[in-house]
Amino acid sequence: MYSDTVMDHFKNPRNVGEIENPDGVGEVGNPVCGDIMKIFLKIENNVVVDAKFKTFGCGAAIASSSMATELVRGKTLEEAWELSNKAVAEALDGLPPIKMHCSVLAEEGIHTAINDYRKKHGLLQWVEKNPHSHDHTEDLTCDH
Repeated sequence: MYSDTVMDHFKNPRNVGEIENPDGVGEVGNPVCGDIMKIFLKIENNVVVDAKFKTFGCGAAIASSSMATELVRGKTLEEAWELSNKAVAEALDGLPPIKMHCSVLAEEGIHTAINDYRKKHGLLQWVEKNPHSHDHTEDLTCDH
């Protein structure tokens, strides 16, 4: 059901934990499944120098959080903002359709953390690329 990459990021997640005095924090959740992700970013000179996460959820949610934090490290805020759930899923060598919402949560967590940073620094917040990304009604098929 899961790729070897998903299993590796679930069994050996990267970047687990919190960043002390983070520059941006994003907490997102899926009300149907109960998956909760909290993303912490450290930003210096417009670059994500560190990213960590704490996730309560299924293996796909943990793997998606792990991969998303790996993918945004070293990226500018603009590059990190472009991280899509599709890119997270592809980097994990695919997710079952019933688990794609986990990669959506990872994308939203990164976006929320970046907007938190921008808000703290008096910068304009960016708008989600997908205006329906917070509508989880399609996720009623969650299996946990």
